Amino acid sequence: MTIRESAEMYLETILVLSQKGDVRSIDIAREMNFSRPSVSVTVHNLEKEHYISISENGLIKLEKKGKEIAERIYERHTVLTDILQQIGVPAEIAEQDACKIEHVISAETFECIKNATKSLKK
Repeated sequence: MTIRESAEMYLETILVLSQKGDVRSIDIAREMNFSRPSVSVTVHNLEKEHYISISENGLIKLEKKGKEIAERIYERHTVLTDILQQIGVPAEIAEQDACKIEHVISAETFECIKNATKSLKK
């Protein structure tokens, strides 16, 4: 399943926001610091591709395939951020770098890194 990095970022943002409560386009715009019109276009494209659904009152919900992608990207983000901080990268930089890496790292490499860090923690 191939999806663009920007769509992954939107899905991840929706996932994180949904953990705090209801999600609307304005919430995404504020969180990502994007304009409401650009968020509206992307959200409607994600809906058209069945990654999300939008209720009549504007609530956004991840659909199965959108949730799978969001959870995969969020796991990468949290694991990579943690690893970078463990090796001494300052928290803010670790967060920024993990956000970049999470979109380009292969599934195989990520699994190896995740497994290696589990081994080191034992």
